[in-house]
Amino acid sequence: MGTYAIRVPDIGEGIAEVELVKWRVQPGDTVQEDQIVADVMTDKATVEVPSPVAGTVSSLGGQPGEILAVGSDLIRLDVETSPSPSPLPPPLGEGRGGGTPAPVLSPHAKPLASPSVRHHARQLGIELTSVRGSGPGGRITHEDLEAPPSPAAPAAALRPREGEEALPLTALRRRIAQKVQESKRRIPHFSYVEEIDVTSLEEVRAQSNGRFADSRGKLTLLPFIARAVVLALDDFPQMNARFDDDAGVVTRYRAVHLGIATQTDAGLAVPVLRNAEAQDLWGLAREIARLAEVTRSNKATRDELTGSTLTITSLGPLGGIVTTPVINHPEVAIVGVNRIVERPVFRGGVVVPRQLMNLSSSFDHRVIDGMDAARFIQAVRALLEQPALLLVNP
Repeated sequence: MGTYAIRVPDIGEGIAEVELVKWRVQPGDTVQEDQIVADVMTDKATVEVPSPVAGTVSSLGGQPGEILAVGSDLIRLDVETSPSPSPLPPPLGEGRGGGTPAPVLSPHAKPLASPSVRHHARQLGIELTSVRGSGPGGRITHEDLEAPPSPAAPAAALRPREGEEALPLTALRRRIAQKVQESKRRIPHFSYVEEIDVTSLEEVRAQSNGRFADSRGKLTLLPFIARAVVLALDDFPQMNARFDDDAGVVTRYRAVHLGIATQTDAGLAVPVLRNAEAQDLWGLAREIARLAEVTRSNKATRDELTGSTLTITSLGPLGGIVTTPVINHPEVAIVGVNRIVERPVFRGGVVVPRQLMNLSSSFDHRVIDGMDAARFIQAVRALLEQPALLLVNP
């Protein structure tokens, strides 16, 4: 009679820990080889853990809801004979029994980091291989990405990299690829970029947050953009439309259902802010925040992810100077928001500092003329440069 420990498996992608979701067995149960004994969950998916051997459950390694480190003991079995070593990966640190030394990672080992940390690193343009992780088992955290870079290693310590990895697209990534490819294939895009002075808007936003943040919530820039787009659509209803090019029919909508492009760990999603015309700035802010939360936690419903009539996309502080956003087919327009920068501007013969931002927008040239697109963005610009107009309910 011997004891066999099934360890938390290495699920890949640098995952350092998992959440225990459910036990499929209990102490005293007889387990057959390849029988599922537990469900664990990573940031992206739930994974079933099988037993590589037959035996009787002697102990469980935690309770549902607990976070377990990869390599720690998940479950222990009493077996008839001492089995050969577990085919599962060794622990990345000391197990629950204590005493198993942390293995030495090879120079080519993939850095340990959660998908959100990997996404954060891509946004910052940081190679994770250059970051020293401060988390368990050398796991890289968000704080590690913000830390000052360590001094460069001597040239003699640098080594060439080897190997490659084939990464099949996830179901969500495939849907994104198909939708973007379809949009670019079917729609002749043209883009229009306009510079906007948001100095007054930022002053109004700061004043509003100082006065109303506790009672109404905090305003970001995006609700102002959304409100300006909604008001401008009153004079340019052709932008709030969907084009069925198979039937040759353009459908214009009185209601404004704004798609809000949202980055998640799994990829880009576009939740829909319905009837944006019926919301004031604070209502827009609350709904944008709610949609972002449910989308990033994979809790958005089908209705919340379909039916947009015009989309707004923003990369926030990483928005660059100019972008060329892809239209969310079958819509006919998308408004892209670039980052705010402070630059010197001539005003009345005097150089003054102003906060400037570009709107980079794309239109379907089959149904939107260039002049109309320019006038629409100029209308949005006029509203953003006179932010008091956005606070008034028509």
